[in-house]
Amino acid sequence: MTSETGNGNGIAPTMFDRDLDRGPANFRPLTPIDFLRRAAEAFPERVAVVHGPLRFTYADLAARCRRLASALRKRGIGRGDTVAVMAPNVPALLEAHYGVPMAGAVLNAINVRLDAATIAFILDHAEARIVIVDRAFGKVMADALARCSARPLVIDIDERHPAPGEALAPRIGRMDYETFLADGDPAGPWGGPADEWDAIALNYTSGTTGNPKGVVYHHRGAFLNALGNVAAYQLPRHLAYLWTLPMFHCNGWCFTWAVTAAAGTHVCLRRVDPSLIYPLIAEHGVTLICGAPIVLNLLIHAPDDQRRSFSQTCRVLTGGAAPPSAVIAAMERLGFAVTHAYGLTETYGPAITCFPQADWDGLDLDGRAARMARQGLGNPTVADVRVVDAATDRDVPADGATIGEILLRGSTVMKGYLKNPKATADAFRDGWFRTGDLAVRHPDGVVEVKDRSKDIIISGGENISSLEVEEALYKHPKVMEAAVVARPDAHWGESPCAFVTPKPGVEPPSADDVIAWCRDRLARFKVPRTVVFGPLPKTSTGKIQKFVLRDRAKALGESR
Repeated sequence: MTSETGNGNGIAPTMFDRDLDRGPANFRPLTPIDFLRRAAEAFPERVAVVHGPLRFTYADLAARCRRLASALRKRGIGRGDTVAVMAPNVPALLEAHYGVPMAGAVLNAINVRLDAATIAFILDHAEARIVIVDRAFGKVMADALARCSARPLVIDIDERHPAPGEALAPRIGRMDYETFLADGDPAGPWGGPADEWDAIALNYTSGTTGNPKGVVYHHRGAFLNALGNVAAYQLPRHLAYLWTLPMFHCNGWCFTWAVTAAAGTHVCLRRVDPSLIYPLIAEHGVTLICGAPIVLNLLIHAPDDQRRSFSQTCRVLTGGAAPPSAVIAAMERLGFAVTHAYGLTETYGPAITCFPQADWDGLDLDGRAARMARQGLGNPTVADVRVVDAATDRDVPADGATIGEILLRGSTVMKGYLKNPKATADAFRDGWFRTGDLAVRHPDGVVEVKDRSKDIIISGGENISSLEVEEALYKHPKVMEAAVVARPDAHWGESPCAFVTPKPGVEPPSADDVIAWCRDRLARFKVPRTVVFGPLPKTSTGKIQKFVLRDRAKALGESR
């Protein structure tokens, strides 16, 4: 901008623009890389990473990340290049969140449960120049690379602390990660984006049909959402954070950067297992974990011999799927303090949070849990949240009953979908990000998600929220997990079909028991006509795969 051209957006300059130009002294592109620089300068001896017996201070972590950036630059990696990493929650993946963007490149953290064909599509679509892979996933990565048209440099993470019983595949890379790091300079330049709109990360959605879409994050959004996490969830300085949430999922909901912004300790965890989680919480004084409701369920139903007591308050941020109030109440009884957040891959993770309100004080535990199961209000870094009627695009009344689609806007919404202009335009129609999630707005302004638009069940012309039916099912004393989808119905068009996992160690309920339970708690047309028992299919982040259940319900044929 010059003193004669205003702000560069075609707006006429005012006296507050003339001779008040942007320059290096008063404007710096926002980037979460700076969180590590500050932590290393202010708290060099603070423990930054715990992984088994390993301990890295912030000085160590900064040196390792600078080595990684330097080694990448030596191999010609720079702005616009993609570096893919496929690993569990280990130090190498955390380091990539800093070292890769320090080199100017874009981090593509790959879901560790994907099949070879999907991984191959991602590597080709992202034009990955380098692939860093943990040896536990070497076989599937080798299969994927054999299908790729590209031939990236492959580097093995030769994990020194695998999970108990974990088998490591043969090495497939040209070198191991530590050797690659050793080639870099620990005093190399910090680097950073020339423009805060530059891409920092690429995350692929777990598409239910066709190929996944590549969601592009920019440095500004990553910086803001990380600081939004610090503010919204009141991260104290030097907190201990346990990695129960995959770092590959929305870059760990931006906690890969937020924990460092608070100079906290990243306690790494290769796999989600209550027998590991409880001891780590107790041993390291963990004060925050994140995860989908399935993680909460695992902790609730862990055998007594796996549990450990701990004196500190351990907060749990849950999202990714709406947690039933019964799950929230059970966690509170175990001594965890639960906060419920809502977001999507396209919004860098958390965007809306159910913040506790003063009028909850007079409620009993079940009453508070019911309120906490709502999604809440926009986070500090989200500009606008609306719930609109799909037909008119007008805001629905705040009556807690009228269903509309959630629309979001702000700097913590993705740049768009990589190489997919149509999908980007559809998502950003009329200047808003269209989430596809259906919700109501309560009189106090709080948003409560009722369903994905594709998950609403239409029975006899009436809309049925699958989440409402699931809420009733989770309160059954013998039900551990439940999901409800539409089954074709000869008379009503569709009817609710419940898939139920009984609690371990109890006599499972019958279908008639479950239906009778729901009939006592729901309007009759919302009661499942079909109940199927068994384990529920899930993604790697614990989301129940309703598209799989819809196929199963359809295969059952029409209900009569």
